Amino acid sequence: MTPLGEQIKNLIRLEGPISLERYMSLALGDPRYGYYMTRDPFGAKGDFTTSPEISQIFGELIGLWCADLWLRMGRPAELSLVELGPGRGTLMQDALRAMKSIKGLIPALRVSLVETSPVLREAQRAALEPSGAPIEWHNTVSSLPQLPTLLIANEFFDALPVRHYQMHQSQWHERLIGLNEHDELIFGLAREAEKSIPLKAADGSLLERCLIGEQIMRELAVHINQWGGAGLILDYGHIHAGFGETLQAMRGHHYVDPLAEPGDVDLTTHVDFERLATIARAQENVVSGPIIQADFLEALGIRERGQSLIKSANPAQAETIISAIHRLTDRSPKQMGSLFKVLSFRHSEMPIPAGFNN
Repeated sequence: MTPLGEQIKNLIRLEGPISLERYMSLALGDPRYGYYMTRDPFGAKGDFTTSPEISQIFGELIGLWCADLWLRMGRPAELSLVELGPGRGTLMQDALRAMKSIKGLIPALRVSLVETSPVLREAQRAALEPSGAPIEWHNTVSSLPQLPTLLIANEFFDALPVRHYQMHQSQWHERLIGLNEHDELIFGLAREAEKSIPLKAADGSLLERCLIGEQIMRELAVHINQWGGAGLILDYGHIHAGFGETLQAMRGHHYVDPLAEPGDVDLTTHVDFERLATIARAQENVVSGPIIQADFLEALGIRERGQSLIKSANPAQAETIISAIHRLTDRSPKQMGSLFKVLSFRHSEMPIPAGFNN
């Protein structure tokens, strides 16, 4: 068991079983042992690879998506460009490089990165200082600049802690983490029923709720409604809400037991896009999507950009470009092009963003 695992066991011995939400918060964000606080998890040497790490085209297209909206907003003199969970800063680096082609845009930007990991903040600083844009960091979305805002959240919501509820004898009970007779972490159910959930389901059904993500979405939608602009969420998840568990743990690009090595593995769940859209609309935002990532990237011109890069590439580079585009747009059921969804939410006076039909 990891050092953090022993710490969690001691917590359970003292306080009793804990929620999955608390477990995930410790496993991912503990200041000393948390997964995201102690390492760079991205790329071939890490535990998973995100879209910006696959191809520079991904970040470039997102940058031009933002540039197009800035132009259609009337070129505001000050614009808050926000990214939630920026990883190594790869997406923002590619986005800013593409945005330099639009006269007057870079000087108008105030770049805000919402990031809690000291390790990743340093990687972001190194990647983005040469851009010439002012960069600032935030621990939460509550302190974002009070300016018109364009916001990017790529694989952010999937890493937020969730709660699980299971239907047992016609009542919802929260799924908790405790210890078995062998002193191992295990799942169990709270004795007391959860009375606040009105949904009906068959016995054994499992409901997954990301209450932390819902609150962040609410704050973002309020911010957009007050200050103007738009947000873009790209993540793996489902278009329609439903029942079932999606919790998964990754280490070295392989699935592992989510309770076996807390602090040393990545924990994620699928994003409930229907719930996020409902929250945005409740704050008077206009919502576009969700649509699959393949449709979004192809509408933005990923294949045309790839062909442009191939013209000056050698055969090996050309093959890498083609392979990356295929990986990002593969529409097979379990591949990124269809598994990943894209949702935009915007102020009521904003135009329809590029990549969407409404």
